[in-house]
Order: sequence, then structure tokens, then C-alpha cells
Amino acid sequence: MPGAKTLLGDRGYDADWFRKALAERNIAACIPSKKNRKVPIPHDAMLYRQRHKIENMFGRLKNWRRIHTRYDRCAHTFMSAICIAATVIFWINQ
Repeated sequence: MPGAKTLLGDRGYDADWFRKALAERNIAACIPSKKNRKVPIPHDAMLYRQRHKIENMFGRLKNWRRIHTRYDRCAHTFMSAICIAATVIFWINQ
């Protein structure tokens, strides 16, 4: 898989050590600041709004019982089940 350029995360991932680790890997963090942060760190609000598409896809994948309960022992078999489910979900929505 290609390297990530930006990481979309919710407020739970707002930590200085996490942002520093992303910066060391040249990954931009699109994470809103927690409410209790004294100096808020700006983020790209338009990009953050696209995060719901990722959340919706995980929700749809979890509707598949095999994926939700992870019946497969091998990682490659589990990934194959995810790919099949994603293909079917994409095909149905067209």
C-alpha cells in the first residue's frame, strides 16, 4: 500500500507524542484539538468532514457477520473476506 500523506482522526488521538510520531514520518495530522487543550492546534475542517465516509464503510463492513466476529484464523484469509465484502458493498451502491 502507498504511504499515507494525511491521517484523519478524532479528538481521542489528540496527543503531542502521537502528533510528533506522525511528523517524523512526514504524515500530516488532521485531528481536532481536545476541548481542554490550552492552545488549540488548527486542522483542516473541510478534510475532517470527509472522515464520515471512512466511518460509514467500517459500519457497513461490520454488518457482515464473518468480518464482525473474525472467524478466519489467517490474516490473508480475513483480508480476502474484507475485500470481497467491500466489493459487494461497492457494487450494490452503484
